[in-house]
Amino acid sequence: MSKKKEETIAPEETEATPEEVSEEEVAAAAEEENVSEEDPLVASQEEAKRNWDLYLRSRADFDNFRKRSQREKEDLAKFSNENLIREILPVLDNLERAVEHAGESDGTLLEGVTMTLEQMRKGLEKFGLVPFEAKGELFDPARHEAMGQLESDEVPPNTVLQEMQKGYLLNERLLRPALVMIAKAPAQS
Repeated sequence: MSKKKEETIAPEETEATPEEVSEEEVAAAAEEENVSEEDPLVASQEEAKRNWDLYLRSRADFDNFRKRSQREKEDLAKFSNENLIREILPVLDNLERAVEHAGESDGTLLEGVTMTLEQMRKGLEKFGLVPFEAKGELFDPARHEAMGQLESDEVPPNTVLQEMQKGYLLNERLLRPALVMIAKAPAQS
């Protein structure tokens, strides 16, 4: 401070001289300084410990979630066809019975196999599998696979004349194309 400022300060506002301050007051002031200096450090260390603990817990939770998801994915892959197989098992049983009784058949074998075939179709329809009709339609390479061509003057060229194997849609998406024979114009003689 400058001398002019010292002179203008009133005596009652001046700080105490070193002789007037007791040792206890010095110790208290030093302790306050240490507490005020350590408080941010201690607080930040405690916060760091809490954050580290939260980090470890979050990491463990994520690891558990990852493992659980992997187990669920594996179980889904293993048992995804369980319901489909449950629907097909009675059909398999009926076909086995039909084969056993084929030798003793009195005309009911065809009826039994037809009923079994219908049971199989209904079971597969529950899972979204439906056949589509190809015969008489215009050839569509997205739904049909041409096995050959037949000359015909009864239908326009590129019309499906014969269906060799049914095509199927699974949930409105092509599962298997129909194998077909398509018409072509008769050769000019």
